[in-house]
Amino acid sequence: MKVKSFKELIVWQKAMDLSEEVYRLSQVFPNHELYALTNQIRRAVVSVPSNIAEGQARSSTADFRQYLSIARGSLAEVETQLLLAIRFNYLSETDTTQAFDLIAQTGKMLNTLRKRVVSG
Repeated sequence: MKVKSFKELIVWQKAMDLSEEVYRLSQVFPNHELYALTNQIRRAVVSVPSNIAEGQARSSTADFRQYLSIARGSLAEVETQLLLAIRFNYLSETDTTQAFDLIAQTGKMLNTLRKRVVSG
């Protein structure tokens, strides 16, 4: 069955959940991080579902695969930035459990989908 819209992709839905969670978590970052880590992590997390959507909307499967790879890179960026937030004591490991679970699930789904998308 062909997907009619990126909104049907479970991986896109998970990435949206992750975006919501990271926005929630980053609200507690100190004000002096507003234009640094807060901005960076929010831009990275929004990039994940955005690239999935853009790739699915492209006309070639090669483009879709490329955008899924970009989404995977942004996901790694979010994970790194959450680890930094823990190191800087802005968040605890307990605070980030759900986000790291969503990162793992989304990453697995991205890898699986990328393998299934046939090069065009």
